[in-house]
Amino acid sequence: MTQMADKTADLAGPGIGTYEEIEAGLPTDYDSLLDPKETQHALHEAKMKIEEGLCKELNLFRVESPLIVDKASGMNDYLDRDGSRTPIDFQCGLGLEKRIDAQVVQAATKWKRWALKQFNCEVGEGIYTDMRAVRKDYFLDHDHSSYVDQWDWEKVITADDRNLDYLKDTVKKLWKVLKETETYLLKEFPKLQNDKYPELPDELVFLHAEEILAMYPDLPRKKRETEIIQKYPAIFIIGIGWVLDDGYPHEMRAADYDDWVTETVDEKGNPRHGLNGDILVWNNVTKRRHELSSMGIRVTKETLKQQLEITGQLDFLELPYHKMILNDEIPLSIGGGIGQSRVYSYLLRKAALGECSVTVWPKQLHDVCNRKNISLLK
Repeated sequence: MTQMADKTADLAGPGIGTYEEIEAGLPTDYDSLLDPKETQHALHEAKMKIEEGLCKELNLFRVESPLIVDKASGMNDYLDRDGSRTPIDFQCGLGLEKRIDAQVVQAATKWKRWALKQFNCEVGEGIYTDMRAVRKDYFLDHDHSSYVDQWDWEKVITADDRNLDYLKDTVKKLWKVLKETETYLLKEFPKLQNDKYPELPDELVFLHAEEILAMYPDLPRKKRETEIIQKYPAIFIIGIGWVLDDGYPHEMRAADYDDWVTETVDEKGNPRHGLNGDILVWNNVTKRRHELSSMGIRVTKETLKQQLEITGQLDFLELPYHKMILNDEIPLSIGGGIGQSRVYSYLLRKAALGECSVTVWPKQLHDVCNRKNISLLK
């Protein structure tokens, strides 16, 4: 029973912890390599370099993205599909006979696919956004915030592109951008060169979630990730959302964007599922797993229905966004989100997201960080 509780506890992404646990895990000898002013300059340089690289490697161009969406559109991201991460609802439109029922976005995941049509993107062409969102139902710690900043991107593909080889090739291009950005920052800001913090490896290791489970069958998801990431300091975990051999998905994943149900075969001929995944690295500052990006090939009308049936959400098919997929009104695509503060904190050797972005933090976290010599922005 204890093991079952452990395995279900962290399926829905950021779980509930305690500030005592956070304090015990954060480094005791931390000293930021860059002061606050230098950090701001480095953030600007990193942002420019990454956006330039994304456009070049993935053939993207920048577009504006919404902070607010119509509630009835079905465009908002429900994240972990279990109902635990709810968006902020409000009404707007002073003077209207009936105000607009709106929501603050939790991610632009679904909006981007529709936007590919709005901006007339051709096959092989895509968009990226400087996305801002609010996720009010997160436990706030050193690497989870209610304020979310991401590079959300989406690209038009063909039916023939819907395979693991195309997914892996895209991941490698994204990794190249991150690696080149790190190299650039180390040159521009020599203080970041420190023997305590090794550089990113040149290549990622690709592993299916089922393979990782086979290596650590008795461990829950986050502990499996912690173990494997110490063996391979940068990995891409494939197949997040499908129920694995132990009866649990690696992590809950919403049913209406990433395709986690499509059958695939690994290099050894083993049957697998899923055309999506996450990039994780080992954080040498915090000595923990560190997620940088989540991405995937998106659902077709067939896999959308299949996944919504699995999750008991077939009523979503009546929403405008989902009808567009069913009616082939928006293109097939691949896309993902790259956490900006997540990437910045890793590349700048920071101990907390709050050293790179400004938001609200509880007094408990401020107190912990003050004792650990970590200066959260206010």
